[in-house]
Amino acid sequence: MKPQIPGPVLQPLTPRQIVAELDKYIIGQREAKKSVAIALRNRWRRQQVPPPLRDEIAPKNIIMIGPTGVGKTEIARRLARLSQSPFLKVEATKFTEVGYVGRDVESMIRDLTHVAVDMVKSEEEAKVESRAAEMAESQLLDLLLPASGPPPVEGADATRERFRAMLREGRLEDREVELEVSQRPTSPMVEVLGVAGMEEIQSNLQDMLSSLFPGRRKRRKVKVSEARKILEQEAAAKLIDMEKVTETAIARVEQSGIVFLDEIDKVAARGGAAGPDVSREGVQRDLLPIVEGCAVQTKYGTVHTDHILFIASGAFHLAKPSDLLPELQGRFPIRVELDALTREDFARILTEPENALVTQYQALLETEGIRLRFDPEAIEEIARIAFEVNEHTENIGARRLHTVMEKLSEEISFEAPDIGPQEIRITAAYVRERLSGITGDEDLSRFIL
Repeated sequence: MKPQIPGPVLQPLTPRQIVAELDKYIIGQREAKKSVAIALRNRWRRQQVPPPLRDEIAPKNIIMIGPTGVGKTEIARRLARLSQSPFLKVEATKFTEVGYVGRDVESMIRDLTHVAVDMVKSEEEAKVESRAAEMAESQLLDLLLPASGPPPVEGADATRERFRAMLREGRLEDREVELEVSQRPTSPMVEVLGVAGMEEIQSNLQDMLSSLFPGRRKRRKVKVSEARKILEQEAAAKLIDMEKVTETAIARVEQSGIVFLDEIDKVAARGGAAGPDVSREGVQRDLLPIVEGCAVQTKYGTVHTDHILFIASGAFHLAKPSDLLPELQGRFPIRVELDALTREDFARILTEPENALVTQYQALLETEGIRLRFDPEAIEEIARIAFEVNEHTENIGARRLHTVMEKLSEEISFEAPDIGPQEIRITAAYVRERLSGITGDEDLSRFIL
């Protein structure tokens, strides 16, 4: 067994605190929030357990069952942000059984590892930001004041300090300097014809061929503002230990990675042994070892999936969770059914979350000097119309509010640059005037709303 590298220290939020944080962005779905809160807290609890027992504690994977647009993806995404964990959302329908053209299921672990590497690299860059800025400033001064010869020029130090002060004050941003920039080496395009499992081979081949072509440097004239960014990036790259970044990223994936498997119901076989059901069952069989725990080879090293948390979701309109392979069902012991959104939920979604739709539209139009003021009755009317359109056409949950709000604000958004600054009051009558004609035509609303 390989030595276990400690993962990141998770924020020790209690389940109640986690639910409270989720409540800021997602309306309702109390049971789903409780389940994911417990799953996240168990991550932290597992880190406190003695190592021999820690390895035996498997994550309790979750299946979320509910119609589209009720908050399944948003719950998982917010959970990942709360835990500062590598998070990947994938659609189960993107995968094909090994041996067929398409993506293999292991590719999601490679993608998750890439997300983790970028995450850790950004954290390391933040740590060396001030040091990189100092190095870049020193290099900029060398470019602005090239040495005139071996003996030091009298007063050179004073001149350098004057230029340093001007740089920090932003007075030299538009001055041009000449510097060497590295060009990304070009390697021949390599494409391994699409059999599942070949993505990693293709990536490794391209990396190998790129290393055969040494990177070239080219002299360019750029403004000081652009030169500073280039030099800071190069300085940060020199200060960061990429081996340590990779090691930390792999540990973070293994100990706290979260994979959100959307549309899991689409790979559930619905009886019969012919046609697409065979391929669907093949994808399930390929998913099984990943969820159970196996070693996946990535360009950054071997990743063990034993303690990655998998959250699956699906509407399960045509299939049932029991249509999944029994072995796969056993790996998702927690099942949560999300509620369909009510008219009252729609009204709350418009105003209560921190990123509420009404707040977003007010902020967007404020940039043009337009202050939107929504009457409470207008909010209720928007919720009613969105709910009724969902009832009469396709039920797409809270996503319907986006299309309704966009149609409602269309005229104001178009005219805003010409009519601002002013305050515009949105009343229930205005909402009915803008939307009643469309909601009355069911066929048209299928396409517009």
